[in-house]
Amino acid sequence: MLHKTADAPQTTGRVLHGARWYDLSGRVMSFGRDKAIREKLIELAAPAPGEKLLDVGCGTGTLAIAIKPRVGAGEVHGIDASPQMIEVAREKAAKAGSDIDFRVALIEALPFPDASFDLVTSSLMLHHLPDDLKRTGLDEIRRVLKPGGRFIAMDFAAHSHSQLGPGRPLGHLLSILGHSHGESMVATLMPMLKDAGFGDVEGIPTRHTNFAFIRAR
Repeated sequence: MLHKTADAPQTTGRVLHGARWYDLSGRVMSFGRDKAIREKLIELAAPAPGEKLLDVGCGTGTLAIAIKPRVGAGEVHGIDASPQMIEVAREKAAKAGSDIDFRVALIEALPFPDASFDLVTSSLMLHHLPDDLKRTGLDEIRRVLKPGGRFIAMDFAAHSHSQLGPGRPLGHLLSILGHSHGESMVATLMPMLKDAGFGDVEGIPTRHTNFAFIRAR
């Protein structure tokens, strides 16, 4: 199926455009642990056969493509603000033979009806958003989740608004090396999730100590 890649929508969040280098940069910044970290996120998300999933800020589609076999006949959707990322994601899905709906869209205006999804995931995306946009985005995620549906996010363990913050490549590297002195992402996101109407909000410790895993229902 052919898709037309849309123009980039306007957003106050940071949009990444280096899609052809995105997977390599992720591998470098995680010191080759990107697959293990992704597998931990999938383990904690626990996608089940027949479930309907949305990956918010899907980038080049790696996580969505990895999850698709877990849901079988269930649907997998991925959105990203970057047309370049979506173009690469569609190419990768076609090569993998994965039937996934990738589209250009924003977390603050998810193009889906209320109560559409059993599971929403987010990987290394929320730190790119200013706090007001995080709140709006989490409200949108709560809106599109079914009653009892779950959300799991993985991000850097700390973030900073300085020039060395994880929104920038050097800040990402410093965070992974344990030299980031910014605010805890868990401390930032947990009250926002509760304000958005989520319950059972929890930060989950893992051996990947430089990354934060947060789950909510």
